[in-house]
Amino acid sequence: MRRRSLLIAVPAGLVTLAACGDDDSGSSSTGDSASPEASGTSAPPSPKIVDGPLPAITAGTKFDEKPTVAKGSGDPSKDLAVKTVIAGGGKAVAENDFVIANYLGQIWSSAKVFDNSYDRKTPLVIQLAQGSIIDGWRYALAGKKTGSRVQFSVPPTWGYGEQGNEEAGIKGTDTLVFVVDVQDTFNANSSAKGEKVPQADAALPEVGTNTDGKAPSIEVPKADAPKKLVAEYVLEGDGPEVGAQDSVLVQYKGVVWDSGKEFDSTYARKQLTSFSLQQVVKGWSQGLTGKKVGSRVLIVIPPDLGYGDNPPQGSGIEKDSTLVFSVDILAKM
Repeated sequence: MRRRSLLIAVPAGLVTLAACGDDDSGSSSTGDSASPEASGTSAPPSPKIVDGPLPAITAGTKFDEKPTVAKGSGDPSKDLAVKTVIAGGGKAVAENDFVIANYLGQIWSSAKVFDNSYDRKTPLVIQLAQGSIIDGWRYALAGKKTGSRVQFSVPPTWGYGEQGNEEAGIKGTDTLVFVVDVQDTFNANSSAKGEKVPQADAALPEVGTNTDGKAPSIEVPKADAPKKLVAEYVLEGDGPEVGAQDSVLVQYKGVVWDSGKEFDSTYARKQLTSFSLQQVVKGWSQGLTGKKVGSRVLIVIPPDLGYGDNPPQGSGIEKDSTLVFSVDILAKM
């Protein structure tokens, strides 16, 4: 089983898509390792950001190459020390964005590596939001551009606090050193960017192909709903395929087949959503499995793979409704 990142906090679960009767819905743990999440206590004041000191990167000096970092020399800064080692030319990262990054974290005083994503060969996807990740990351990466390598040291105040993290071997007095390769960033204005796929079946809904971050249109035909699951590309991306055990970061919009009425949308909430395919209705998990990251997918879910005669209270979904979704798969987690 893939080891869980030490930085991940459990993302917010979906209200309307969570599988009914699942006590674990709302959590998307990706492994069996304990996770020192952001502290639930009140946030400390914003740190002063300084240039150093920072230990040398002695090997693995290229972007997205696993780095080797020297032991810290002398006392670390009491402030947040941040250095852009490689300046990228992509999109700027902002507060509350979801970032995709490879990273290595170690302890200043011992150079002990307590976590890294390079060995897992799976970048971290996480939101730079208070309560989702340690504050040192939020402040160090804000304004940095994709394609950048950023090195920073995090004192306990903006790390794991006085409690540290026993399982990770982090004491409450430890300053942490990170090297982060920022691959991509997503926010409420993000869209899939795949190639358009012809929508030639007049018996199926037609989904808009705009990629401006606005909600695509969904035109439901005046016809009987299909009895079986439909999952078709609207825009086909070129990223890795989503596996049945994966978690995904998405934009989506859902309407009821019979009325065309919208009942749920990340676009309306202006907030992306992440979830495990093990924690949503079967139509979603089956419809997205095997689809490529970067794609927009039309999913038509019959009642037996949706909510049947037990729709979520207050959702606006009636019993035995066929549901229609447009889903942009932004990242695999």
